[in-house]
Amino acid sequence: MILDKINHTNDIKNLDKEDLPKLSEEIRQFLIESLSKTGGHLASNLGVVELTMALHLTFDLPKDQIIWDVGHQSYTHKLLTGRREGFATLRQYGGMSGFPKTAESDCDCFNTGHSSTSISAGLGMAAARDLKGESHKVISVIGDGALTGGMAFEALNNASKLETNFIIVLNDNDMSISPNVGGLSQYLGGIRTAAAYQDLKNGVMESLYKIPVYGERIVQKIRRTKSGIKQLLIPGMLFEDMGILYLGPVDGHDIEKMTAMFQKASRVSGPVLVHVLTQKGRGYEPAVRHPARFHGTEPFDIETGLAKQKKKKAAYTDIFSTVMRKLGDRDEKVVAVTAAMETGTGLKRFHNMFPDRFFDVGIAEGHAVTFAAGLAAGGQKPVFAVYSSFLQRAYDQILHDVCLQNLPVVFAVDRAGIVGSDGETHQGLFDLSFLMTIPNITLMAPKNKWELSDMIKFAVGCGRPAAIRYPRGEAFDGLMQYRAPVEYAKSEMLFEAGSVVLLAYGSMVKTALDVRERLEQSGIGCAIVNMRFAKPLDTQMLSHAAKSYRLAVTMEENVKTGGLGEAVAVYLHTVGADIGLLHIAVQDTFLPHGNVEVLKRQAGLDAESITAKIMGWLQNKEAKADTAMPDQ
Repeated sequence: MILDKINHTNDIKNLDKEDLPKLSEEIRQFLIESLSKTGGHLASNLGVVELTMALHLTFDLPKDQIIWDVGHQSYTHKLLTGRREGFATLRQYGGMSGFPKTAESDCDCFNTGHSSTSISAGLGMAAARDLKGESHKVISVIGDGALTGGMAFEALNNASKLETNFIIVLNDNDMSISPNVGGLSQYLGGIRTAAAYQDLKNGVMESLYKIPVYGERIVQKIRRTKSGIKQLLIPGMLFEDMGILYLGPVDGHDIEKMTAMFQKASRVSGPVLVHVLTQKGRGYEPAVRHPARFHGTEPFDIETGLAKQKKKKAAYTDIFSTVMRKLGDRDEKVVAVTAAMETGTGLKRFHNMFPDRFFDVGIAEGHAVTFAAGLAAGGQKPVFAVYSSFLQRAYDQILHDVCLQNLPVVFAVDRAGIVGSDGETHQGLFDLSFLMTIPNITLMAPKNKWELSDMIKFAVGCGRPAAIRYPRGEAFDGLMQYRAPVEYAKSEMLFEAGSVVLLAYGSMVKTALDVRERLEQSGIGCAIVNMRFAKPLDTQMLSHAAKSYRLAVTMEENVKTGGLGEAVAVYLHTVGADIGLLHIAVQDTFLPHGNVEVLKRQAGLDAESITAKIMGWLQNKEAKADTAMPDQ
């Protein structure tokens, strides 16, 4: 196998030109076989095999620096930098990350995980290079979906001022996770189809570059001209009008053409964008037909493309999907907003049923929030469905455009808590803390699937900003007998007994049931309160707990700082409550990738760890009480 010859960085440069097509085939087959066992981002990586090979053939890693926007398309890059054996542990605890990691290889120069960041990072690295008087190349690889993010345009605007080489590779596959939307997608589509303009422009530029001494000067002169030849050849070219040389489009599966284009881009004294056309899922027909489903996949059967393990229960996302469809039937003012995550957030059914009330704004979370605020100001009832880790990209808009005006926008915060294999950049451990700081917002979390349904209905009708956080994966269907109506700022007492009360929030109610059972096996009675609301707190319930129990244990799948536990502690301290308090939350750290249950044990959020902390607290209190007793 040709792939067997790739064991270290730059080994690809030792191959014969005739071996490269075979290598691309072997890489695709390796990725399909490996990810069928581990799961991972398949479609995006199959699409950039030749693109990655051309980059590695052209540039000298790790001296030259490649920044992969989002980073979930970096698997071929990892193969070409000697990390093939790591794929057996891909996205597993202690194993290889599914994203670039500087701690993993010196060829990963910048950690990525969220979209639209690579041009900003690359521009900063190019500026740092120039300050040090170095001459290596900096290349930012960004997808057309990520280019819809406002941060990418801010960086493009800034990049136009650069007078030294900086290469932007636009990987255009007409997809983000779902098909792209909006004016930029249409614009790039126009470029893809305007082959005559591009062929003419590229031919002229090639001829000019061949002129000794003066060729490059003439090209630069044309670039700076706001009219005349440039406008005649390439009318309306967005990037060149911004001061960024545009090269392409080039076939993203033709290594020879891309290598020549990258070499040309390397000679430019300024920012240059190379437009590369690729096919998401290339080489595996199920991924070509269903690129969204194979964006991030669980282990699957190669022959059929079907998941090896069927979900037995509905996920929280499925419950949200069903409730939104029903709400859409009942109230024509209910509208749905997504930031390029129609399928992932469960809004596809709503879109199919109510296309005029569904809005996909592209990868632009900040815009999505203010857009939703505008909808609310116009009398609609917007629900913005978004992953927790992506909502943090829109903090200012939540504060300034929604909550400051007290507009009734509902945030359906999916993937809240520990999400697992995608790791640090995707763990939903911060939304509760950063939302707690904002006035006017109502924060809720359901204990099970029925409560999620009730909370969505409550939030849509409450007439104020509201966020509901719920975890990834199967929806808990226990405690169905406990379904008290959702009332503003009211918690729910599930069990009342003993000297310990568990104040559990959202997903931690299920864990609290296990903790209660373990404590009772040790002869310790235990109460459970389903907190429901983190903001406002149910102070009446907290006052009752302070009078009735020795120890209160707050339980949340969120970082400790700024979360539910701290809010409870502040209240109890303010009223002078005489009760012990334990905070169960993630400490001040970023959790790595891995199995969710493994990560919960590491973070001390599993029932065994929580029980041990409670038992330790009680035993410590007993020991202190015995020490304080006078001798008989």
